[in-house]
Amino acid sequence: MLVALRFTVVEGDEATFRRRAETAMTALSARPGFRRGGLSRAIDDVGAWLLLTEWDSVGSWRRALSSYDVKMSAVPLLSQAVDEPSAYETLVVDDGGGAGLHVIASDRAADADTTGPLR
Repeated sequence: MLVALRFTVVEGDEATFRRRAETAMTALSARPGFRRGGLSRAIDDVGAWLLLTEWDSVGSWRRALSSYDVKMSAVPLLSQAVDEPSAYETLVVDDGGGAGLHVIASDRAADADTTGPLR
């Protein structure tokens, strides 16, 4: 599962943002299910940043968010991300090894779009 969080960083705040993002990644990377992560900046818009992490499952991501260290070190920064969908399940992979595409079955329940809390 991928989590892609986009940020808009005001000119002059890059160093502070980067330190906060590195602190957030350190807290996230200590959680079970974390595979890898990276902080990137857009080539053509230096105010556009991306924090991309990969997780074993949506459950490991959600459990990471509930840990005390992540709540203290990462959530304040994560809450400043652009408000848009950020969690994605991987459905097709090409590992670059020449084996071609590998299709992965979705973990979403068949009724995921029609069920939810009672209102």
